[in-house]
Amino acid sequence: MRDPAGPRGTEGRGTEGRGTKAGNPGREILGEFEQTTPTAEQRASAQRRHGVLGRLAVVGVVLAVAGAGVWFATVATAPDAGPTTTDIPALQVEAAQVEPGSAAPVHADVGPQTQPQPQAAKPGGDPLAAWAQGASRITGVPARALWAYANAELAARADQPDCRISWATLAGIGRIESDHGRYGGAQLGADGRPSKPIIGVPLNGSSGVRTITDSDGGVLDGDPRHDRAVGPMQFIPTTWAKWSTDGNGDGQGDPQQIDDAAAAAARYLCAGGRDMSSAEGWWAGIMSYNNSVPYGQKVFGLADGYAKAVHGDGRNE
Repeated sequence: MRDPAGPRGTEGRGTEGRGTKAGNPGREILGEFEQTTPTAEQRASAQRRHGVLGRLAVVGVVLAVAGAGVWFATVATAPDAGPTTTDIPALQVEAAQVEPGSAAPVHADVGPQTQPQPQAAKPGGDPLAAWAQGASRITGVPARALWAYANAELAARADQPDCRISWATLAGIGRIESDHGRYGGAQLGADGRPSKPIIGVPLNGSSGVRTITDSDGGVLDGDPRHDRAVGPMQFIPTTWAKWSTDGNGDGQGDPQQIDDAAAAAARYLCAGGRDMSSAEGWWAGIMSYNNSVPYGQKVFGLADGYAKAVHGDGRNE
């Protein structure tokens, strides 16, 4: 994290720290030496001081070069950090005060009259695009991301009508995982892809992280040693291999593309015949996505807030 007080080590480096106050005493001392002829003893003493300083300077140069070598070796051998190594997208999200399994977020859908419209079909004039624009103004979630979440809900409704997954739950997950495809300075494009790949930390067993060795040769995450979660919904390669979904109708599943990732997340959450509108089903689905109570509480609060903002108290059908 950056130091809020600014770069360290800069205190006292102004003009006063260099001994050049009013009157310039450094110059006055130099003037005294200029006006005095040194004795033989003074010259010998000066030579001894210069010799010591010279040796110290050589030692300093050697240490500096050695230090630079260590720094260079460290930088040269360290893998590029993924965006989630330097920040946490959900750090500022408050966890809802709700007990797991006791309730589900307000259930709100995009309307029974709306049908899935893959992005490849250019949905500029479809009702879902208008809905997404309106919901974006209310929630602050990018319209392109809302379009993906809502389209995933509609696709799941067609394939698994008893699941009743809501766009709001997918939006809650998307906010936690990648700030709706905007994490690490990325911007979500009209094609549903972030401006730069979203790749998580290496799953190498470090503090708070499981150990998952590489499963895909680094194809999805660029890491040939350990798997990393990828894309707006943060799928690890092994999970994506099982749940890969073509949500935008281009004939392939891409975890970095938000239509594909949201549709895959909906399928994953609906697995096993879950009813995502019930308390039991919702918590089972979320805990399967990330087995963490604070995570579930954060998704709950976000999903509930999004649904209420767009649909009031929501509707249960």
